[in-house]
Amino acid sequence: MADNHITYGMNCNSQELENFIAHIINTNDILEEKGKRKTPLCIWGTHGIGKTETVENFAKKNGYKWVYIAPAQFEEMGDLLGMPRINADGEQSTTEFSPPSWVPTTEEKGILLIDDVNRADDRILRGVMQLLQNYELISWKLPKKWHIILTANPDGGDYSVTPMDFAMITRMIHITLTFDVKSWAKWASQNQIDERGIHFVLTNPELIGGERTTPRTLVQFFENIAHIENLKENIGLVKMLGDGCLDINTADAFVAYVNQDLNKLITPEEILFTKDFDNEVYARIKEFFEQSTKRADILSVMCTRLVNFLDNYKEKFSKQTLENLKKFLKIDFFPNDIRLITAQQLAQVQNKTIKDEIFKDGELAFLFVGNL
Repeated sequence: MADNHITYGMNCNSQELENFIAHIINTNDILEEKGKRKTPLCIWGTHGIGKTETVENFAKKNGYKWVYIAPAQFEEMGDLLGMPRINADGEQSTTEFSPPSWVPTTEEKGILLIDDVNRADDRILRGVMQLLQNYELISWKLPKKWHIILTANPDGGDYSVTPMDFAMITRMIHITLTFDVKSWAKWASQNQIDERGIHFVLTNPELIGGERTTPRTLVQFFENIAHIENLKENIGLVKMLGDGCLDINTADAFVAYVNQDLNKLITPEEILFTKDFDNEVYARIKEFFEQSTKRADILSVMCTRLVNFLDNYKEKFSKQTLENLKKFLKIDFFPNDIRLITAQQLAQVQNKTIKDEIFKDGELAFLFVGNL
């Protein structure tokens, strides 16, 4: 985050953000049942980092109804309040408002996401402020069990935003989403992002977070190269796509990554499901690792991807697969610090069979802790 960027709340990664959202919503549910006022959540962060997608994924995963609005697109207060109409019933005609079509009407648990709130016009912001206070406007009211989450870009920097005063700031709870490479890699694996791209990001996390190189633009780039089987033979096209999506330093780094054959790193599937570990896996890893400069970073990338794969894999593991995993962890040139970190990460995976097999192996137990 640039030094001149103003955000609010603690920095967090996407998993921590999902946990925080769950807590805020649960608290607001309790408050609503007691007849007390709920508090909206505002998520700050730079462009393309995944604020909106994290909230949407949370909603889908947890069965929440979902309404999205972008107040920067609102031209007038009617887009927020609705349009006036004449009610001629009774002795005296009155003016009433018809709510906008996006306003939820059913009492099912749901999330109203107000995206990029501080890119809205100041008049719209003032209207939103009443909604944050009371979960209602003059013309409509959010149903029970609905929650308000907002996203915002940093103030005080080079973003074209409308400053929010503290009368509005203090109506919300705040948190700031930042880029965490391992959380991103786990998400990317779950969403079938090109594995060559995941390897690249894990190897070069320092390149992420520029004006043009963001998690969003990286996914755009990786989706465009996914069906190019041989990147090296099509390096000109790869460079054109990189320049079209990313900043020049990142695009050049990816070209160098391909030219050095680092995009051919061994996948978790190859490690776990090979029938000849020594020749198909061990020999290839040793070739990558034992270059003129020892490439511990490559081993670290493979370990991170392997742990993410194991955490998401729901099928039953064969005896051969478990033996391959143990052989990988016992590789003789494996740096002890990387092996220990991998063991700590494996202890957190959901699959109990993996943990039982790994941590009851005497040789592995010695390798994990015997050299501390």
